[in-house]
Amino acid sequence: MDGVRFGGQLRALRRRRRWRQKDLAAAARVSRGVVARVEQGRGDRVTVATLERIARQLGARMVCRIDWYGEALDRLLDADHASIVEQVVRILQADGWLCATEVSFSIFGERGSIDILAFHPGERIILVIEVKSTMPDVQATLVTLDRKARLALQIARERGWVGRTVGRLLVIRQSRTARRRVSTHDATFANVLPDRAWAVRRWLQRPSAERPLAGLWFLPGDTQGITRHRVRPITPAVERDEAAGF
Repeated sequence: MDGVRFGGQLRALRRRRRWRQKDLAAAARVSRGVVARVEQGRGDRVTVATLERIARQLGARMVCRIDWYGEALDRLLDADHASIVEQVVRILQADGWLCATEVSFSIFGERGSIDILAFHPGERIILVIEVKSTMPDVQATLVTLDRKARLALQIARERGWVGRTVGRLLVIRQSRTARRRVSTHDATFANVLPDRAWAVRRWLQRPSAERPLAGLWFLPGDTQGITRHRVRPITPAVERDEAAGF
């Protein structure tokens, strides 16, 4: 964090409201000395929670980001995302699904991109898959997935895939943090995306239009890291299932 710039921004917002330092301190429930230190560029000595509370009283919000060798961090996250997309596509294709990745759309002013759009010719099912390499904002992710599923039949029809029902699947890179985050919103996920693990895998192998998939699936980002240490022989079919976390 650029403490001097951050302090200057808070000071400008405070003055715009015609507040004194003690007015802001009272609103944020901190001492005037804390406000003074932040405005002097010493915000690194204050907790993030306190900084957020001060900014919120001024109608602002903090946005934290990490920089690492310029754009290298973005490329690293993109690589994780691409790895999971590739893994999901391989599994789907082995089960008879047709797949398209990064499918962009613009329908009635609604624009976006679907990570994986899949079609099962036999059952005429369209499957919308959202892939996240890190645990996303829960509410925003579910709203976005719902919007894409609502438009999926038309999006698929433009590719020549005529479906009769739509399934939805959220795939998240497996980690303790991601699982812990999901567990804190367990009731929400249980209501919106009740299918998990084995139920997801069974449905992908034997999809049913009468009961479209609504699933949440944790997958490891590196399948090689999972299979590398196995010592017992396994068949290709079992290897594929186990690499997918089942």
